[in-house]
Amino acid sequence: MPPASPDPGRTGDIFYAGSPIDRAAQDRTEPDRIARYLTDGDTLLVPCWRGLHLIVQERDDTARIELPRLRTLRPPPGWRDPAHWTFLGYLEARPLFALDLGRLEQPHALFPEARGTFRELRPLAGLLPPGDAAILAQARGMVHWRARSRFCGVCGAPNQPDQAGHRQVCTADPTHLHFPRTDPVVIMLVRRGARVLLARGTRFGPESRMFSALAGFVEPGETPEEAVAREVWEEVGIRVDAIRYHSAQPWPFPGALMLGFTAFTEDETLRLDPQEIAEARWLSRDDVRNPAGFTLPAPTTIARRMIEDWLNEA
Repeated sequence: MPPASPDPGRTGDIFYAGSPIDRAAQDRTEPDRIARYLTDGDTLLVPCWRGLHLIVQERDDTARIELPRLRTLRPPPGWRDPAHWTFLGYLEARPLFALDLGRLEQPHALFPEARGTFRELRPLAGLLPPGDAAILAQARGMVHWRARSRFCGVCGAPNQPDQAGHRQVCTADPTHLHFPRTDPVVIMLVRRGARVLLARGTRFGPESRMFSALAGFVEPGETPEEAVAREVWEEVGIRVDAIRYHSAQPWPFPGALMLGFTAFTEDETLRLDPQEIAEARWLSRDDVRNPAGFTLPAPTTIARRMIEDWLNEA
């Protein structure tokens, strides 16, 4: 029998999950409260500039995000326009806002007391405390969605931010409502006996030697389990069963929700889709513990988490 699935409620060791933010959705519909927060010097900010974030790296092996207080901001013109901020919730009882600075050429001068610089998240993610990474996952997701939903997808008219940035309302027809988008992606560790299937995708290029779990988007009218079976068949030509949920991970590049599964097969013969999969291998635990000619996904990924859980079963 396949081993029991881990507790699906466990998120503390899933990177980008376990956010310390109280999202306080009930306060998003109180514009007077939000307006007060935008004049409160103790309000905290998550500055976002063209996909970069204010990060302090004082040592090679550690980093942290910097959350300036509103009183330290040298405000750019029109910054209180709802187009430029999103209320994220409360961090240790203080209001927290994502501030989109993408329209500015140089944002550093806005934070004269800041110790950090605007950096990419992905190369530094493993150096951040998990709570910091979760904060940036939420901020990035909202800023990305807001930047791509400025116009109504129904009629093309400009949208107006509502509910403290968590809803976009069409200015031509207020029944056209738009909400934050998260794209569901299944990622599955396929098992056969004492081996697992790891593959190298074509999108990473021939120089990459990273082997990971198979993955793909959930399509309309499809359950995640159906997506697992379909993607495995399409990418490597084998049939799977005993599909079991493992865990989930927010993936803010730019805004996906990774749904992790294990699946089992008796079929050993692989028939690769050359458009998607460059190479795939059945690997034993010894192969994975001592990789030769390939690398594993980063420790911050759900793929690595599933692989480590499989290794630790033995």
